Amino acid sequence: MTTRLQDNDIYGHMNNVVYGEYFDTAINQMLIEAGVLDMHESPVIGLVVASHAVYFKSVAFPDRVAIGVRVARMGRSSVDYEFALFRENDDQAAAQGGYTHVYVNRESNRPVELPADLRSALHPLM
Repeated sequence: MTTRLQDNDIYGHMNNVVYGEYFDTAINQMLIEAGVLDMHESPVIGLVVASHAVYFKSVAFPDRVAIGVRVARMGRSSVDYEFALFRENDDQAAAQGGYTHVYVNRESNRPVELPADLRSALHPLM
């Protein structure tokens, strides 16, 4: 991904809230590409119920970044994802973070057991 001009804050680096947007984009893109998420039609969706981030180095426009995603834990209805954001050609992460998604029925917003296809798609990331 390439950072955007609007990602920079008054201090000249990417604002901390933008990292969450990048993490969210990374996991949703991966789920879409795996065929287990349709943003508009999937009957089961993941809602973020917890998140955290730790920052090590500044990132700023026009940096190019890569985001690594892994599954730290898979429960009955939730998944803990972990992320690392790297500036291009840098072996050390600029930031690390994580999300807990609780998977719910889109209509009722009530937790549901993780669908088998989602489990299968996420298993290699553990």
